[in-house]
Amino acid sequence: MKQLITFALAAAALSATATLSVPALALDEVKFGTNWLAEAEHGGFYQAVADGTYEKYGLDVEIVQGGPQAANQALLMAGKIQFYMQGNLIGSFSALEQEIPVVNVAAIFQKDPQVLIAHPDAGIETFGDLAKLPTIFMGKDLFATGFQWMKKAYPGFRDEQYKPYTFNPAPFLADKQSAQQGYITSEPYAIEQVGGIKPKLFLMADAGFDTYSTMIETTTGFLEANPDVVKRFVEASIIGWYNYLYGDNAGANDLIKAANPEMTDGQIAFTIKTMKDFGLVESGLALEKGIGCMTEEHVKTFYDKMVDAGVVKAGMDMSKVAMTDYVCKGLGMDLKK
Repeated sequence: MKQLITFALAAAALSATATLSVPALALDEVKFGTNWLAEAEHGGFYQAVADGTYEKYGLDVEIVQGGPQAANQALLMAGKIQFYMQGNLIGSFSALEQEIPVVNVAAIFQKDPQVLIAHPDAGIETFGDLAKLPTIFMGKDLFATGFQWMKKAYPGFRDEQYKPYTFNPAPFLADKQSAQQGYITSEPYAIEQVGGIKPKLFLMADAGFDTYSTMIETTTGFLEANPDVVKRFVEASIIGWYNYLYGDNAGANDLIKAANPEMTDGQIAFTIKTMKDFGLVESGLALEKGIGCMTEEHVKTFYDKMVDAGVVKAGMDMSKVAMTDYVCKGLGMDLKK
């Protein structure tokens, strides 16, 4: 009996040694291209890098920062990166119209952060009241898309209101009878800091411009060849977003500031609070089924609005825009505090 026990112990020790000598499985290397410079609006992705969530999901993720000179969507099509942060559904509709083979696999923002900003004492109380102003500073992209929807949905808006927005709040601050576009997570903070006023904010999403935003996009070819990698990237990103919003996000913020030295702690804190206050990440179905949730019905509803406004052409197949297999499953909701 003693010999049998000794043999069993030796065999166990040998098995343990063999197990220890087997190299760990290599992580799948993927690159994720953002659509702007590093900021808290990208925080969940940086969180999943900083706290090891991507690694736990078997991924070695490099975040490729976007910016004015970046061409990350082109890099996606060239196979240089595997995932891209698509800004909103209009970009997806444009890709479909051009027969670019991409698909969205998660929608991190339930609401687009696009906001119209007015002076606090200009008599503007509702979104429709903005039509009374003689001037709205907008970028040409918003004028060609969101503003065309505004004219259709809210009578009174007119092309004569348009003046180019140069990403400088000075013209708006100088003209109390004007409004300007911005991201609700960014420009209002700058206006408060520079102009010393607390502006009135009118989130376009709450007025009916209900596109998803900050979507995870990949190519149809990569999805077909690597469905498990895509699934793990989506799920790890969702976990990253819960941890960023409700956990210790210091490591993620350090990565953001290292990538974008102009980013400040004040701006980051303002952005996180605003994302929560306005339900950018968590509203609608995401409250019931988790961050990242999207549905084909929602995509189709927004598409119909854009067709009606003359922004996109009719007759496109919306089933090609989103693949929803990996979202709306409640993943990570237990991390919310």
